Amino acid sequence: MVGNENLVLSIMLIEGEIELSKRVGFVSLGCKVNQYETNAMSQEFLEAGYDIVEASDVADIYIVNTCTVTNIADRKSRQMLRRMKEVNPSSIVVACGCYAQVGKDELNKIEEIDLIIGNNEKKDIVNIVENYQENKMGQNLIEMDELDADVKQNNNSNAIISDVMHQKEYVEFGTTTYTEKTRAVVKIQDGCDRFCSYCIIPYARGRVRSRKLENIINEVEQIVEKGIKEVVITGIHIASYGKDFKNGVGLIDLLEELNKIDGLYRIRLGSIEPTIITEDFVNRLSKLEKICDHFHLSLQSGCDETLKRMNRKYTTYEFEKGVMLLRKCFPNASLTTDIIVGFPGETEEEFNITYDFLKKIAFYKMHIFKYSQRKGTKAAIMPNQIDGSIKEKRSKILIELSDKNEQMYNSKYVGKVIEVLFEEKDGEYYKGHTKNYIEVWSTGENLENCIAKVKVKEYNGKVIIGNLSD
Repeated sequence: MVGNENLVLSIMLIEGEIELSKRVGFVSLGCKVNQYETNAMSQEFLEAGYDIVEASDVADIYIVNTCTVTNIADRKSRQMLRRMKEVNPSSIVVACGCYAQVGKDELNKIEEIDLIIGNNEKKDIVNIVENYQENKMGQNLIEMDELDADVKQNNNSNAIISDVMHQKEYVEFGTTTYTEKTRAVVKIQDGCDRFCSYCIIPYARGRVRSRKLENIINEVEQIVEKGIKEVVITGIHIASYGKDFKNGVGLIDLLEELNKIDGLYRIRLGSIEPTIITEDFVNRLSKLEKICDHFHLSLQSGCDETLKRMNRKYTTYEFEKGVMLLRKCFPNASLTTDIIVGFPGETEEEFNITYDFLKKIAFYKMHIFKYSQRKGTKAAIMPNQIDGSIKEKRSKILIELSDKNEQMYNSKYVGKVIEVLFEEKDGEYYKGHTKNYIEVWSTGENLENCIAKVKVKEYNGKVIIGNLSD
């Protein structure tokens, strides 16, 4: 791991002080973990005296926090990196994040990129960028001793990337970050040990490393002091939180501690592995009044044979059992999921099995993804790859089912009173979400960051509209 003390040991200037450029623009692609880390990097630059500008504005430095979950994500990352140079040809363009971690050889071929930084190096990004600037301005090179072997190997190509697979401890940013005025994303762990056959992320993020409980609590307390009422718990695989601890602390223990924090009104879980939904977990969870009853359970397929090829660690029976536990303790829970269609070897029969299972579970919403080959994964070289037209057809069928489920779910709230945390104003309406993540629009005055009761008067097929209730 590259530390500040290793990156910058001494700066030898020819004469006077170097005037470093001070405008930085950020682009965050992919998941909420990247969103959290982008905001953390932004805070680091702010504390170092930089101005943060929109990525569409002229900046001296552009940081693109890349995603590599699919080949499409890789392509979008490359497009954004090239676009930043078009905004300001003389800027420094930095690629960091998951695609930078596993695709540095591809990114090295893109002339618009000045620096490539791995996931572990994000916390040192200010020092890394300033070191690069000083070199570029013709000053004597900052001495960089005791760098990791992998970093030294890539030093000539402006890539600073350590081997994340050897990382054993969670890397702290050292700053408190928050993302919105009413909701903050809080990262609690990094890495994944599951190695699903379609997924490159364990190679980009490494093994499971959990953040110390006291550090999470401290950050949430600081977030609450800023008036933020809701936190979203995120990570690469949050169900594995505490797996690497020796004290037996797990995700439910963390949630119980967060529930005690005064001034915090809502705790929302990010995507959770179905295997964590046990009777003990759900019973303890149901006693926490701040927990939001919106659960995103990543299913991927409703067919056991397909799940086996995906190397998922559960069956549809186990998944359904978890759903029943959640709905028993959280009667109004909204359940969402991810589904991949056209996975290698998915026959028409397997797809129909998936469709019937999804219809039975009746998710509130389903995020449908057409399988995309990802170089470096087992699924990419599996036989019986599915034709794109078949993927498109299956995707449309499941999207139609998802839309139907959403409309049925939302329609049942007409005439009812629900509690909403309002986030922003859009025209004459304030927009917000319920605890089970139903978007609601209402008129009123000064509702931003307020929790209020709303009586639903209509659902127009797209949004729920209501009036403030006495």
